[in-house]
Amino acid sequence: MGQDPIARTLKNAIKTGRVAHAFLFTGTRGVGKTSMARILAKALNCLDADEPTTEPCCKCDSCIAVNLGDDIDVIEIDGATNNGVEQVRELRQNAIYRPARARYKIYIIDEVHMLSTGAFNALLKILEEPPSHVKFIFATTEPNKVIATIQSRCQRFDFSNITPAKITEQLKSILKQEKIKYEDDLIPPLAKLANGSMRDGLSLLDRLISTGAEPLTTSLLEEFLGCANSEKVWNLIAQIGESSAAGTLDAIEDLTGSGVSEVQIVGSLVDYMRDLMVVKSAGPDSELLILTAEQKARAAELAEKFDIAALIYNIATLEKLRWAVKNSDTARALLEASLLRFALSEHFMNVDQLLSQLEGGPSTGVKKKQTAALNNASGPQPAASPPQQRRDYEQNIPDLSTQPLLDSSTHKQATSEERRETRDEGRETRDEGRGTRDERRGTNDGLLSVIDNWGSFLETIAAKLGAGTAGLLSSAVPARFEDGQLTLEFPHSAQMQKQLCERNGRIEQIQSVLAEQLSRPVELRFEIAAGPPAPQGGQRKPRTSVQNRNELINDPAVKEVLMGLDATITDIEENREN
Repeated sequence: MGQDPIARTLKNAIKTGRVAHAFLFTGTRGVGKTSMARILAKALNCLDADEPTTEPCCKCDSCIAVNLGDDIDVIEIDGATNNGVEQVRELRQNAIYRPARARYKIYIIDEVHMLSTGAFNALLKILEEPPSHVKFIFATTEPNKVIATIQSRCQRFDFSNITPAKITEQLKSILKQEKIKYEDDLIPPLAKLANGSMRDGLSLLDRLISTGAEPLTTSLLEEFLGCANSEKVWNLIAQIGESSAAGTLDAIEDLTGSGVSEVQIVGSLVDYMRDLMVVKSAGPDSELLILTAEQKARAAELAEKFDIAALIYNIATLEKLRWAVKNSDTARALLEASLLRFALSEHFMNVDQLLSQLEGGPSTGVKKKQTAALNNASGPQPAASPPQQRRDYEQNIPDLSTQPLLDSSTHKQATSEERRETRDEGRETRDEGRGTRDERRGTNDGLLSVIDNWGSFLETIAAKLGAGTAGLLSSAVPARFEDGQLTLEFPHSAQMQKQLCERNGRIEQIQSVLAEQLSRPVELRFEIAAGPPAPQGGQRKPRTSVQNRNELINDPAVKEVLMGLDATITDIEENREN
C-alpha cells in the first residue's frame, strides 16, 4: 500500500525480462519492504505461469510456501542474528546449487545493515559474479550503514512513508472486511498515530480490537492508547485563543486529571495547531487535513482566533518545549507558563519592539488575532541633529589660527649660540603647534562629519540593529570625538534610553556599525547633558512612557475593547483636563 511507483517499476522489469540480480529496499519501519520482497519472490517463482509474471496465482505450492515462510527456494535471513562471516560463507556455498523446484533461488536478507564489515566483504564476491539462478533482496531501515560497494551492485528503491489518508483507507477496509463496527472519529487520529507506518497502524488497531469493545470509539484511544481527549484539547486551544488565563489553567488541569502526561499534551497541541495552520493557509477543505467533517468545522471555528504567524510561532515553541518538559523536574509549571505565554502573547513584547511602537514604527510582537494596519505612515525616520545644536558645537571649537611667539627680551640677552638654540627651540615649538593644530583640526573634522551624517548613521543602525535601537539613539547628540572615542549626550528626560543603550551588548553592536561607516575603530561613551532637566509643566508629551503603556495594555477595560473590536492600539494621548 502506498508504494505505487516502486510496484510499477518492478512490474515493468518483470514484463520486459530485465529483473536485476540484487535489490536494496530502504525506508522506515512498517512501510512494506519485506512484504514487497515476498510479493516479488512469488512473482518470479509462481509455478502456475511459464515465466515470471506480474500476477502470481497465490495458490500454487511455491506461492503458498512463500506466504508461510518455509519455501526451500526462498530463504529469509535475519541480518541482525546472522551477521557474521561464517553465515555469509555458508550462504555463498549453498547459492551455487540450483533451486529445487522454482526458477530462482531467492535470498531475502532483512536488516542487512546489521552485517559486520567482514560479512559485507564476504557477500561482495558473490554479488560481483552472481549465478544466473540467484536473486538477492536486501531490506534495511538504515541504508547509510550499507557499504558503498554493496549498494553500487544493487538496484535501490526508497520506500516513502505512507500518508495518513492511505492508512485511513486501509484501516476502514480492514474493519469492513472483519465486520467490526466503529465510529468515524476513531480512524483519523489512529492513522496519525501510525506516523507513516502501515504496520504500526495495524498494530494499534489490533490493540483496540482486542479490548472486545464494539463499536470502537474514540474513548478507547484515551483509555488504552494514552491519547489526549480531542474535545479537551480543542477546549484548551479555545481558551488560549480567547486569552483566558484562568480558562487555560483549568483546561490543563482537566487534561492532566484524565491521566495525560505533560509531554502528551505538548504533542497533541502540536498536531492540533498544525491542523489550524493548514485551515488558515489552505482552507478547511484541504486534502492535507485528516479530519472528519465535524472536526473540520471545529478547526475552522478555532482558526479564526489565531493568525498564521502566531500558529507558526506556537508550533515552533511547542516543539522546543517538548524536550524541555520531558527532562524537567517541574514539567507542570513549565507547561502552564508556556501556554499562558501563548494566551497572553499580546501583552509580552521586548524593549526594542515597544520602543519601535512608541516611535511610530510597526509592531513585531506575536499576536493571536490578526489586526488591520491602521497607521497611515511608516513612522518617522531618525533625524539629524538640529541646526542650533550644530551651531553650539561650532562655537565650542577653539580658534587655533594663532600660536604664542617667543619673548623678544630673551633674544636680546642671549649669546649667538643661545640665539641659535632659541631659534631651534622656536622652530620645534612651531612644528609641535602645527601638529597640534592638525590633530585638533582632524578631531573637529571627525566630529563635524559625525554630526553632518548622524541622521544617515541612525538609518543604518535601524536597518542593521532594528528600529528600537535607532529610536533609543535618536534623542542623543554627538558631543565629542577624541582619540577614536565618540561621546553621545542624552538629555535629562532620556536617562532611561541611555540606560537601555548600555545593556544587552548594545554598545558593542552600535560601535561595530559606526566603525564600519567611519572606516576606523570607534569607542562609544554615553553621558547626560549638563544643566537642569527641561521643564515639562503644561507641555504635552510627544509620546507615553513604557510604564504608562504597559499599565494601559493590561487594563481590563482596554483588553475588553481590544478583543471585542478586534482592534490594536495606534496612539496614546494624555488627558490634560484630568
